[in-house]
Formats: sequence, C-alpha cells, structure tokens
Amino acid sequence: MLELKNISYSVEDNGVKKDILKDISLTVDERFVVITGPNGSGKSTLAKIIAGIIKPTRGRIILDGEDITDLSVTDKAKAGISFAFQQPVRFKGITVKDLISLAAGKKISFTEACDYLSEVGLCARDYINREVNGSLSGGEMKRIEIAMILARSTKLSLFDEPEAGIDLWSFNSLTRVFENMHQSVKGNIMIISHQERILDIADKIVLLKDGRIRQIGTKEEIMPQILGATGYCPQIKE
Repeated sequence: MLELKNISYSVEDNGVKKDILKDISLTVDERFVVITGPNGSGKSTLAKIIAGIIKPTRGRIILDGEDITDLSVTDKAKAGISFAFQQPVRFKGITVKDLISLAAGKKISFTEACDYLSEVGLCARDYINREVNGSLSGGEMKRIEIAMILARSTKLSLFDEPEAGIDLWSFNSLTRVFENMHQSVKGNIMIISHQERILDIADKIVLLKDGRIRQIGTKEEIMPQILGATGYCPQIKE
C-alpha cells in the first residue's frame, strides 16, 4: 500500500516561487489506480516524486508502512517501486532477454523470458534476441518495458502516460495488456493518463487540477465530474 501525506512541490521561476503540487494526500491500496487531469496539473511531477526522480518540497511517502521519502531512485526501486517512463530508454548492445533478466534480478531461462513477452502480446521468437535499440517502435518498446515490470513483480508498478508517442494500433494493444495486468500483477498498479479507455479499467480514479486533488472515486463517480464541472475532457481513442 502506498500513502502520500501532504506532498507539495515548488520551484523557483525567475525568482518567483511556483507551486506545482499542493498538499497531496492519497492512499493507494486498490489494484489499479489512474491519476488523471488536464495538462499542467502536476501528474508527471507526482509520478517522478513517487519514483524518487525528484524529491518533494514537503510531505512524506510511505510504502507498506516504511517511510521512503528520502530514498534515491535506486533505493526506491529496491524498496519495491517500478517506474515506466513516457519514453522508454533504449540500450544498444543489450538484447530483450538480457533486459528482462536484469529486471528480474536473476538469470532467467529462454522459456521464462518468452512467457513475459507473450503476456504483453509479443511473439518471443521475433523479439527475444533483438537489441533494445532504435529498430524497435515506440509501441514495441512500451510492451517490452511492461514485460520488464512483470518480471520485477514489485509492490507498486507506476506508468507515466504509457500512451505517449504511440500509434492507435499500439495503444489498443497496450490497453489489452493493462487489462490483463489487472489480473496478473500481485502489487498495486498506478497509471498517469488522460485516455478514457485507461480510465475505464481503473478501480479508482484520482483527478488532479492546478496541483491539487479535486476528486477521488470510482469511474462511475468521477467520469461525470471530469466531463462536466471541471472543464476537463479526457482524450478518447476509438
């Protein structure tokens, strides 16, 4: 379970203090939680704070009862947080199988690597020995990254706008993968997104606006608020 207690984050902009996040308190104990909101609401900043890429100006982060606020990104990963970037990192000279083994923290068999790739809809025979380089499309990289997170099997799997930079076919495939993850991942899944199809499979939706939490609830409770009073409309993909 993840607990955010009074998380705030501020920066200096030409000598003027700018508040990006303002007193965010949130408990994540559902299997699948989506953080949504308009551009500039602080979604990606919140994801980076949880992952340890940046530190909050104020507040605490608790993971399964342990205060991890001041841990580095490496130590937060060891504590049980997996983080998927908007643009997955490419590693020239490293094969897909090597990358999945690194994620798992042990040498895995060919069959095990194939199983992880199959779970994200990739034909293992075509990908297992490929280099993780520019020859892979954005959608392929996204799914390989998810396979890595499945191999890690951590307490919290965090995705920052996984739909960014991919085509419609890849987005549809990713949505199916997330639907399957809902059943197969043991820990909590948190996705930063403003895609209606991802919102639609969430157990809980958290709406951010102007750096504050505006609404928390189920999709049945939150979607009318998103489409109505907030002035924010999610992106819809057919």
